[in-house]
Amino acid sequence: MEESNNITNREGTEPETAADEPAATEAAAEVPAVSQEKPRIRRRQEKVGIVTSDKMTKTVVVRVDRRVKHPKYQRIVRRTSKFMAHNEMGAKVGDKVRIKETRPLSARKRWRVVEILQKAS
Repeated sequence: MEESNNITNREGTEPETAADEPAATEAAAEVPAVSQEKPRIRRRQEKVGIVTSDKMTKTVVVRVDRRVKHPKYQRIVRRTSKFMAHNEMGAKVGDKVRIKETRPLSARKRWRVVEILQKAS
């Protein structure tokens, strides 16, 4: 018997290649290489607090109080956080200010004073 150079499958037909199928190339063309979605811009947080220190140049320390429910005792407790904020507004100790998240300005400073809500008496 003579060997055939033609390879056939069980049905007796020649196997199809990916080049023969136009659907395979079309499906690959439909998927973009780079996503066309716009990157989602996150809205920056704002907090309200009291200035506790203004000893640094153009920087204030702001104490922000928040009330949370205790996980075990189910009682409302007060939590305090301190933030270093860039102070172009000239806020002094005791002022109530609104601070807004911003890009890192130094190693610990990532907030800036947006407005002075109430001057200290």
